[in-house]
Amino acid sequence: MGNKALNMNTFIGCEKSYSEAETVLFGVPFDGTTSFRPGTRFAMQAIRNDSFGLESYSPYLDKNLEEAAIFDGGDLDLPFGNTSKVLDQIFDYCQEVLEDGKKFLMVGGEHLVSLPTIKAAYEKYPNLHLIHIDAHTDLREDYLGEKLSHASVIRRCHEFLGDGRIFQFGIRSGLKEEFEWAKEHTYMERFSLDTLKEKITELQDVPVYITIDLDVLDPGVFPGTGTPEPGGITYRELLEAINQFQTLKQIVAADVVELSPPYDPSGASTAMACKTIRELLLTLDK
Repeated sequence: MGNKALNMNTFIGCEKSYSEAETVLFGVPFDGTTSFRPGTRFAMQAIRNDSFGLESYSPYLDKNLEEAAIFDGGDLDLPFGNTSKVLDQIFDYCQEVLEDGKKFLMVGGEHLVSLPTIKAAYEKYPNLHLIHIDAHTDLREDYLGEKLSHASVIRRCHEFLGDGRIFQFGIRSGLKEEFEWAKEHTYMERFSLDTLKEKITELQDVPVYITIDLDVLDPGVFPGTGTPEPGGITYRELLEAINQFQTLKQIVAADVVELSPPYDPSGASTAMACKTIRELLLTLDK
C-alpha cells in the first residue's frame, strides 16, 4: 500500500497487518467545503485516542475487535486547497483496498469525502445500493455555485447510482426543492428510521454501502458536529439500526462522518462516534 498514513496510533483492537486484514479502517481529515462550523478534520485523531476508553468487545453483537481481521491504515495525507485532488486521492486509496479483496470503513471528515468512497465501491460493485442515515438531504444541485459540497454529496452519488438505489433515513433538513426532487429519485424517510428494517429486507441480495452522518443524532445527545439539527434520533435508535444491518448479506463498505470534536469538549460525542465505529467494524467483519 505504500507509505500513505500519517498517524499510526490504532483504533482499539485494530492491529492486524494490511496483508492479513479483511477490513481496512482509515481516516480522511478533510473539511474544506464545510459551510457552517469546521472541525471534522480533527475527528479521527480524537477517535483513536478516545477509543481506548471503549472495550473492544461488543455486548450488542457478542463479537470482539481483537478477534476480527482489521487493519487501521491511519489518516490519508491530503493536500490543502484542492478539493478535486483530495477526492481523487481518496478514490485511488479505496479502489486499491477493494481490488485487494478487502472491505473498508472510512471515517471523515465532512460528508463530501463519502463521494469518492461510494464511487469506488460502485465501480467494483455496479449494482451497489446506498443506505444514507443523516439529518440533511444532501441533494442540492450545488451550494453557492459549487457542485462538490457536503450539501450535494448524495446528489452527486445519484449521478452514477441512478433511481431506485438510494435509501435515506432520519432526514429533517433541506431545501423544499430537495424534498421535492427526492420524491422522484430516492427513497426518503423523514424524521425517523422506522422503515429501515423493511428496506433492509428488500436489500438482502444486493451489494450495500452504508453512510452515517452522525448529525442524524439529536444535538441534545450529540452536540459535537458542524451542522446541528434539532429533532434527531437517540443513540439507542442508531445502535438498533446497526443491529438491523446484521441481516444484510453484502455490506461492501461503510463510512461515519461529521464528528467535530471541538464542539463537544466533554468528549461524549467522540465516545458515541467510537462506539458507532466499533459496531460497524464488527458488522463488516463476517
